[in-house]
Amino acid sequence: MRAFALSRLLPALFSYTKIYPFSKYQLPVLIFFGLLVVGSILLTIFKTPNYGIDFAGGTVIQVRYDGAAPIDSIRTALVGSRFEGAQIQEFGSASEAVIKAPASTNELGSDVSDEIGSLLKETGSFEIRRVDMVGAKVGEQLRTAGTMAVIVSLIGILIYITIRFEWRFAIAAVLCTVHDVLVSLGFVLLFEVPINLDILAAILTILGFSLNDTIVIFDRIREMLGKAGVSKLDNVIDEAISRTLSRTTLPSSFVLAGALITASLALPNS
Repeated sequence: MRAFALSRLLPALFSYTKIYPFSKYQLPVLIFFGLLVVGSILLTIFKTPNYGIDFAGGTVIQVRYDGAAPIDSIRTALVGSRFEGAQIQEFGSASEAVIKAPASTNELGSDVSDEIGSLLKETGSFEIRRVDMVGAKVGEQLRTAGTMAVIVSLIGILIYITIRFEWRFAIAAVLCTVHDVLVSLGFVLLFEVPINLDILAAILTILGFSLNDTIVIFDRIREMLGKAGVSKLDNVIDEAISRTLSRTTLPSSFVLAGALITASLALPNS
């Protein structure tokens, strides 16, 4: 029954002939997202980022147990040690766990494998698969490289859109992309999510989807502006967005659904 209802809802929602009055709500939407951008900029300026091990430096220890990795027992065993507060989660399979501590082996001043082995001896039978250290200098280099990757991507987008369309579309496309990146970064800072290579990859993914949606919609607007008889820009925008909903909404929706499912499976074990 649900599948039948969905099969009827999707064609109705993404009907090529149905035009939604998006421009009718442009003022409240602009105000809302303008406030989000301002808030994100203020957070970027005044809030210190919570850099993860990839960018701040630290130690990653991978442990494999004979059975399921006892995440809670590992966390309890580390209380009172220099590893207290480390991020602990399953890695690859239920029998493996990874411990991410915000301190390098140089700062620890002792053999990490021996110390972890001593701390976790009561948690079960296990072996330490690897101990990786990211120094503070390497983390700083990664931060610089990550920032440059985003900046170069935005410049590339500006050049590409300018060549494909015209400068007005290019500026609008970059503003849209900067908005998406800023708001995403704002939420990361607000909830103090550790900023690491995974977050950087997520921001670049958002940038890619934003660019795809922008190109699809702008291409339709350009096509419609070239037609005779079109007099009002608001009508052109409404029709362009409405007729490209399936190409812009569905890909992002499926990616979001996959991310939520993955997160729901990972969070209980982190």
